[in-house]
Amino acid sequence: MPPRKKNRQGVRKERVAFRGNRSAPARQKHWTRLARDEGIDELDTETSESVVAKGALSRRRTVIVPDDQTGDDHVRKLLEGTVVVMRGRIAEVDVGDGVWPCTIRRVLRTRQIKERHPVVVGDRVRFSVVHHGEGIADEGVIESVRSRSSELSRRSGRRVHVIAANVDQVLIVSSAAAPEPKPHLIDRYIVAALAGGMEPVICLNKIDLIPTADAGDLLPRYRTLGYLTLATSAVTRNGIDELGKLLANKSTVVAGQSGVGKSSLVNAIEPGLNLRVGEIIEHTSKGRHTTSTARLWPLRSGGYVVDTPGIKSFDVSIVPKPELEMYFEEFVERVAGCKFGDCTHIDETNCAIKAAVDAGDIHPDRYASYVRLYEEPTT
Repeated sequence: MPPRKKNRQGVRKERVAFRGNRSAPARQKHWTRLARDEGIDELDTETSESVVAKGALSRRRTVIVPDDQTGDDHVRKLLEGTVVVMRGRIAEVDVGDGVWPCTIRRVLRTRQIKERHPVVVGDRVRFSVVHHGEGIADEGVIESVRSRSSELSRRSGRRVHVIAANVDQVLIVSSAAAPEPKPHLIDRYIVAALAGGMEPVICLNKIDLIPTADAGDLLPRYRTLGYLTLATSAVTRNGIDELGKLLANKSTVVAGQSGVGKSSLVNAIEPGLNLRVGEIIEHTSKGRHTTSTARLWPLRSGGYVVDTPGIKSFDVSIVPKPELEMYFEEFVERVAGCKFGDCTHIDETNCAIKAAVDAGDIHPDRYASYVRLYEEPTT
């Protein structure tokens, strides 16, 4: 078979599928309703009917894409960098000595239509340069996205919303007060971090607002399970040096609900960033949204952090229900003791997990988080 012919620009033609809503249904539907509304005698049916619209070709279209999958010459002409922020459909890509505004090649959006965003903060991308006329700045067009080593994602409607990619750890920030800590939200972030291939780190911020004796068992609860924990205050700088060492030379997503002090912590680590911080709304004890989109910030100590918008709920239904037990550390070694191999640890008898809860070996709040996640409906 002769090789595929390429034009002078080093691009090729490719057939891609239309989105599902682009073509009419191949088969007539709603026969019952038509019979009721118009009467059987009024229905003039076709004597033949095709299962497909007009053949397989009608469901696909031809696009021109850079031939970056075959031939190294064209690949070497592409620039490569890291996406530091997304503004609508414009990605800002850091190449080391500058940041390029880049649009996204439409074929990428067609191929990855199941995701809310085909390109996210932290992605390593390759892009071509579009040269404009005099007085108009050049820009890039993202041609390909490298495979992700990890990603923090949640379900948003029927799609998966990837918040950040290619990070080592998730700093899960909760506050000692104003707003009150939400252990169940922490557990959700832990599940999302582990499922996405990242290490969770639990941070209790604003400890200056409460006496040390009132900190409770929140951090010991997770420390006992083997997770890294620390207590911090951006006001008194308690724990800030320890946090700085933890973030150095690593890529970290800073996550948590609004008002817990995520941006304040990043400012304490990297004062020159001057990220905008908000205040707590007194009558609701909830934080105002000050970060509107995820953004990657480099650290002088090496590595980078991704500051994310506050999220009061985090849907992790992308994790299959039978796999949830894998992301609860205290469950893993006990599930073999359950009587039934497919035990859900909710209604079954002779369940080793429920027995451990009754014996005080599993924290009841952690078990309640598992049950809540398991019983949530999937989209």
